[in-house]
Amino acid sequence: MTQDYIALMGTKGGPAIRPGSSMPTSNLICLNGHQIVLDCGLGVTKGLVDQGMQLKDLSLIFISHLHSDHYLELGPLIHTAWTAGLKTPIDIYGPDGLADYWTGFLASMKADIDLRTEDEGRPDLRDLITFHVVDAGTVMEHGGIAVSALRTQHPPLIDCFAYAFKTTTTHVVFSGDTAPIGALEDFARGADLLVHEAMLESALPALMERVGNGSDKLMAHWLRSHSFAHDAAKTAQNAGVKRLALSHLIPSDDPSYGEQDWQDAVAPHWDGPLSVGYDGIRIDL
Repeated sequence: MTQDYIALMGTKGGPAIRPGSSMPTSNLICLNGHQIVLDCGLGVTKGLVDQGMQLKDLSLIFISHLHSDHYLELGPLIHTAWTAGLKTPIDIYGPDGLADYWTGFLASMKADIDLRTEDEGRPDLRDLITFHVVDAGTVMEHGGIAVSALRTQHPPLIDCFAYAFKTTTTHVVFSGDTAPIGALEDFARGADLLVHEAMLESALPALMERVGNGSDKLMAHWLRSHSFAHDAAKTAQNAGVKRLALSHLIPSDDPSYGEQDWQDAVAPHWDGPLSVGYDGIRIDL
């Protein structure tokens, strides 16, 4: 049995990338010999290859919600895996609406898919994909892994989920995008690792100056729909988790702020093991 671990392949909050920035959200979860992809922001395909994964082995994907930084590259990932030799089914779990995205992607790539199916003898990509609409509660039990979901607070979206992945020996929780909610403390109770989104409060005004459009709507969205680093720390402490990792960082590309600033924001509320996410970080379980 290989070592269980998670890899944070994209740790940036939000869809835009700029010189020097990290990539939007994507994660690889390796448990009980299974490779599970969670969220497919821009860069997920390269991230998986950099982790040593054979794309043709892709079989299980979870999507937390329908913001582009979490599913923009879902179609390209699957198509690239297909060109890399994928012949076996892929199950995709996520909010209602993903199947519509997939239908649109297939329509946009119809000429290429038809050509490669005929000219290269590949199985029809359209026959390999099955979507499963997620709701709160138990999502899947297979191969010694149980997955459950919690609906989070990320307005204006309703179908936005935290996910817990459990085996007989390991319990990992991803917060998804969310404002602080008490239900997440119960959901993550005793987890070996909590991967929680995080904003750095002191850095938000400068970020607004760089990326805002003159409206205060973006700041209002951050404040009602996301969590500060100190909120993530409180959740981890109250849930009694063994380790905390910060990801979906806002901001992730301001050179005026570094790992020490995130550590300082967390320190008043959490003194356990902490990982400040960066693209490609691997955390062994």
